[in-house]
Amino acid sequence: MNRVLVAMSGGIDSSITAYLLQKEGYEVIGLTFVNYLENPTNKSEIQFVDDARHIANYLGIKHVVIDIRESFRSIIDYFVKEYFHGHTPNPCVLCNPTIKWNVLIEHADLLDAQFIATGHYAIKKTNNNRFYISKGIDKLKDQSYFLYRLPQNYLKRTLFPLGDKQKTEIKEIAYDLGLNRLINKSESFDVCFIRTDDYRDFIKEYSNKNNLTITPGPIIDINGKEVGMHNGIMFYTIGQRRGLGIALGFPAYVVDIDYKNNTIVVGSREALGRKKLVIENVSLMKYDKLPPDGLFVNVKIRYRDSGTPGVIRQINDKIVVEFEKPAYGVTPGQSAVFYESEDVVGGGIIV
Repeated sequence: MNRVLVAMSGGIDSSITAYLLQKEGYEVIGLTFVNYLENPTNKSEIQFVDDARHIANYLGIKHVVIDIRESFRSIIDYFVKEYFHGHTPNPCVLCNPTIKWNVLIEHADLLDAQFIATGHYAIKKTNNNRFYISKGIDKLKDQSYFLYRLPQNYLKRTLFPLGDKQKTEIKEIAYDLGLNRLINKSESFDVCFIRTDDYRDFIKEYSNKNNLTITPGPIIDINGKEVGMHNGIMFYTIGQRRGLGIALGFPAYVVDIDYKNNTIVVGSREALGRKKLVIENVSLMKYDKLPPDGLFVNVKIRYRDSGTPGVIRQINDKIVVEFEKPAYGVTPGQSAVFYESEDVVGGGIIV
């Protein structure tokens, strides 16, 4: 019997992932990460562990809990550091290969499990001896964007049971199992260690605890004229329109963040458009290298982006993207992920 280690968060997606694999005949073991606790003495902070354990008991499977708070600290530090440098980071993209999958594979080996599995809405494919990710069937839940950095040896052993299913199907399965509490449970946070709707609150608290100085500075227009003051560049992101506290007679957006001069630059929406961008920390997935004359792809510059067509070319260790039409809100620190139809070609960090 094939043994699989399932990452279980106590939510509906990972719980039904474990159930579906058990139904397919796998021997399932559940693993729950403890990666961040604001107040470890508060029982509600670790409710997710009890929830995951309850589902494991319901399914009759073994369940283990792994405390990864020490290693996960690097993700939190990275998140804050990037904002302090005027970038907009995506911590999940970094965490998946360096923390989450790394721990899953390590414990799968310890438990003699051939496979690992997660509740991501994504599909794994293989061609020409390479494994790669394709978009999940449910386009509103598709999470392929976050997985482009997974290396081949991790992908080979990963299962994504939810990739070919709609979220409504998952809820129906939970209902049929009598797990109504899962259906009504709130979805996980966009950033797992931020428990409010505003990342700025987290950065303020982190800064206070770590004696980091938040320095206000000028807001200027694209001609260099000062038009206001900002509260700290870490509280702004490219494309932001709300909360600027200025009135220029037209809708003003953040079009640049000048870290060296502690300055926010604002302009019209047209000033946000970019026909070209550079990507570093490149990770290719579908191919081991790009064709010399480039590859035509659809480029997503953020998770909820529908994508912009363009050509990508690899130049040394970077990728240059040339769009057919301007892409708006290109943000340093975010990931640009390249797609051929539904398939993830690869991606990297926007410079």
